[in-house]
Amino acid sequence: MKAGSTDHSTFVIERRFTAPVERVFAAWADADKKRRWFACHDDWSTVAYRLDFCVGGNEHNAVATDEGVVHTFDARFFDIVPQQRIVYAYDMLVGDVRISVSLVTVTFERSAATTKMTFTEQVVFLDGHGDNDERREGTEVGLDRLIAEFGNV
Repeated sequence: MKAGSTDHSTFVIERRFTAPVERVFAAWADADKKRRWFACHDDWSTVAYRLDFCVGGNEHNAVATDEGVVHTFDARFFDIVPQQRIVYAYDMLVGDVRISVSLVTVTFERSAATTKMTFTEQVVFLDGHGDNDERREGTEVGLDRLIAEFGNV
């Protein structure tokens, strides 16, 4: 661990869905749908989940490993344009230790009966915790679960 260190990174993930933009966007806005696809570890159990999907609203997701270590995601929505974009910031904690803070922009583009979604995350890892490849991989697992909801192109 490198106390006081920061490591900035950005990654972009694109996905195409065989579903109209309204359905793909709704999977981000509905708490039951989001909780279903958002997880990146099948063997972790949900401790708490809340979603208030509106500008100024929050999302809270706390999950525990088999060893009982709690990983917490707390987000705040700054911009929501239905069927076009979502902008939110979140921090990630492992136990009581904040490991990262991120700004995320998700855009949606309509094309006939399909949707192109672009996920961009700008992250700062704190004090040597985490790495960009690990974060990207976890995000891709969740987005692949979202694809399973609709199918991809």
